[in-house]
Amino acid sequence: MRNILFSCLFLFCCFLMAGKVPSKQKIRLTDNWEYLKGDLGGIWEVVRPASPGSPETVPIWQKVTLPHCFNAEDAVDPDVNYYQGPGWYKTLLTIDNPYADGRVVLDFEGAGQKTKVYVYTTLVGEHTGGYDGWSVDITEAVKSFMADDKLVKRFKGKIPLSIRCDNSRDLEMIPSDLSDFNLYGGLYRYLNLVYLPKASFEQIRLEPELSANRKEGSVKVKASFYNPMDIRKADVTVSVYDANRKRIFTQTIENVLPLGNQFLTEVKVKNPVLWDVDSPNLYTCELTINADGQTLTAEERFGFRQFEFQEKGPFFLNGRRLLLQGTHRHEDHAGVAQAMTEDMMRTEMQLMKDMGVNFIRLGHYQQSDIILQLCDSLGILVWEEIPWCRGGLGGPVYKEQARRMLTNMIDQHHNHPAVIIWGLGNENDWPNDFSEFDKGAIRTFMKELHDLAHSLDDTRMTAIRRCEFCSDIVDVYSPSIWAGWYRGVFTDYKSVSEQEMQKVKRFLHVEWGGDSHARRHSENVFANLKGIESGNGADERAGDASLYGGAARASKDGDWSESYIVRLIDWHLKEQETMPWLTGAAYWPFKDFSTPVRPENPVPYVNQKGVIERDFTPKESYYVFQSYWTTEPMVHIYGHSWPVRWGNHGDRKEILVYSNCDEVELFMNGVSQGVKKRNSQDYPAAGLRWNCVYEEGKNEIRAVAVKGKTKITDEISQEYQTAKWGEEASVTVHIVSREGDMALLEAQLYDKEGVRCLDSKKYIEFELVGDGTLIQNQGTSTGSRKVQAYNGRARIKVNLNKGKSIVAVKSEGIPTVFMEIQ
Repeated sequence: MRNILFSCLFLFCCFLMAGKVPSKQKIRLTDNWEYLKGDLGGIWEVVRPASPGSPETVPIWQKVTLPHCFNAEDAVDPDVNYYQGPGWYKTLLTIDNPYADGRVVLDFEGAGQKTKVYVYTTLVGEHTGGYDGWSVDITEAVKSFMADDKLVKRFKGKIPLSIRCDNSRDLEMIPSDLSDFNLYGGLYRYLNLVYLPKASFEQIRLEPELSANRKEGSVKVKASFYNPMDIRKADVTVSVYDANRKRIFTQTIENVLPLGNQFLTEVKVKNPVLWDVDSPNLYTCELTINADGQTLTAEERFGFRQFEFQEKGPFFLNGRRLLLQGTHRHEDHAGVAQAMTEDMMRTEMQLMKDMGVNFIRLGHYQQSDIILQLCDSLGILVWEEIPWCRGGLGGPVYKEQARRMLTNMIDQHHNHPAVIIWGLGNENDWPNDFSEFDKGAIRTFMKELHDLAHSLDDTRMTAIRRCEFCSDIVDVYSPSIWAGWYRGVFTDYKSVSEQEMQKVKRFLHVEWGGDSHARRHSENVFANLKGIESGNGADERAGDASLYGGAARASKDGDWSESYIVRLIDWHLKEQETMPWLTGAAYWPFKDFSTPVRPENPVPYVNQKGVIERDFTPKESYYVFQSYWTTEPMVHIYGHSWPVRWGNHGDRKEILVYSNCDEVELFMNGVSQGVKKRNSQDYPAAGLRWNCVYEEGKNEIRAVAVKGKTKITDEISQEYQTAKWGEEASVTVHIVSREGDMALLEAQLYDKEGVRCLDSKKYIEFELVGDGTLIQNQGTSTGSRKVQAYNGRARIKVNLNKGKSIVAVKSEGIPTVFMEIQ
């Protein structure tokens, strides 16, 4: 039973509704917005008319498009802390409700982190929490505004809508500012205008079930109603369609009293087509309400599937063992931060699926319903969690938000068949937001959340990651295992995982991997790692993420090269094939993302553990996963972003090829180096590796892979340098390419003899004056004005804006160079 207290608190304002308004007709409010960074004295400053005879408006508002984030660029600006504070948005709405005496509702898919909504000067709703959906009924405020002829004339019949968002630091709000991700501000998810009839749906709940033999299915259809005018009678028609949109059921339930939660009908389905990661078949339930002569239709998709986490054993989906091949997602992207468009989301999720992902943990908060829909349609199982992340446990306000966000997440995403786990927290063993860190209190609250989750939905598991003193409370537990990065060597992975599995009822390993600076490669990836101890555990402990002090570890002493990370990933993936008890594992994360706690990383303020960059550019590690997890024939020579290798004359250099094909033949400068057969247990690169002699200068490398009757190829060109270099003494800059008004620049470090310093990691900084604009603050290897060199070089783009500019390139201790471009 839901806690009556927090249900009442959630309804503290009569204008607030449950999130995710059920309606097929929604109007996205994307255009004609203005934004002001900072605060105002009050709502009157937003809507007051300009001074008589003065056209100026102070302060200056910026025209923006939604979704929009305060921190689109400053989150990764190398020189500042990202902005945390208030910001205002305003627009003018045209209201044209087709329903007589109907309702006008604003449907927020998410806004950060505290939000207040005004119609003219009337506060119509507010919400705390940056990640769950919520809605505001503005009907009465609109009526009141339209009744004032002077206001109607002034605003030309349109409704002034103003929204204040605020991501200021607040210890009594989750998530903690100690978290390894930004707490973004703004209207960073879609905002919808929805017209509703007098009586409509507030929430639709579908409860599909399968018989033990999966030959029969049923789905219970339940709904709650939004009925502020207290309509006493409605008819509801329920129709169910199969995966081919063929109607298999329809029923009209007459004389429904549209109040409270109601069971409407149960639909029986013989021989249901199952939802699976390889065949994500989705049924559709369409509901139409007819009340007082007005109708509205909404629909929800659902699927039939069974899953089981065996105790001390593997994971099963629809009766077959499935190894969960997972990753993680933060809502974050180059140039927009959290304000990702639907097209961006679709691109990202398709990249995951193309890599072979069948499972994702959405870290560390409820994400856009668009993402859940994509997981449903692509066949990606989901662990979704609330943002109780780090810092400890706050007071009543803090706990109330956690309860509310858990309730909202489950209510809003319950119908998605992809979801199998509700996450209750992350790294809750991490103190320091409060003077007292009480493990007993944390255990008590974790148990409360576990019980709440099961009372709301007893068909899914609960889970947490890295809080050992709560591991017995939840259904599924993930310990901290970072073999080869934060502690130990990566060859410890299998033994440590088995030890941790034995400690808990159900084990799932989420978060593993390590950082890699895109475009940085190494000829000797283990050179600085000889002091690392094996057999001393693989967990992340206090200080392990620091770049200074403590025991030897790859995160501090390694070179952060792609060369090391592909070997770490390769080892993990080949070992996972030999662990029959393993439920699965999820690599952390899929994409690099911004974080306020890592200012000294090679790309400042970016967690660089992703297998793609923040702008969707794949790193080399993306193809390692493909070679293990996909079946569509692929082949990839390691080193597409490694233009120059180095060594002595006659040295044999290892060339790795990642492929899922049966065999690969390698050619060096047109000469065959032999055919290798793939064997996943032949590490590294599943046996697809060759030791070849490079020629001084340019070398052409080609791989020909065969899978059945299919033959595919991959080619790269690499230069080979035998000249040795000393300390960096100079830097040059040149234009690599031009496309229209866009120029790609590259800086290169040299020693005093003019030899390229191919292992240099010095920071390189770009500055520009003139008509052009640096494409900077993207949080990528080629989109930051300050970046650690990758093999002695760094790149950035410039928009010339059809003019002339001077670019300066700086590196500490080296004379600055200038170049004019036009």
